[in-house]
Amino acid sequence: MSGLGDKLKGAAQEAAGKAKEAVGNATDDPGTTAEGHADQARGQGNQVKGDVKGKVNDVVDRVGDAVNDNKRRNP
Repeated sequence: MSGLGDKLKGAAQEAAGKAKEAVGNATDDPGTTAEGHADQARGQGNQVKGDVKGKVNDVVDRVGDAVNDNKRRNP
């Protein structure tokens, strides 16, 4: 999955977790509340994963550009 895909998946997981937490709080169900917290944490983790993938891809692109520039200058 791409970095953007991971970020979107994470945002959706986090939102679902917040909803589940609210249901758990409203129904006084600590298990559902805890599941909501866990879903939010997983969502945040996926968003971080997406950020890291994006940054790694940026670095790879820059290195590739530098290599190509060097090849053009020094054939």
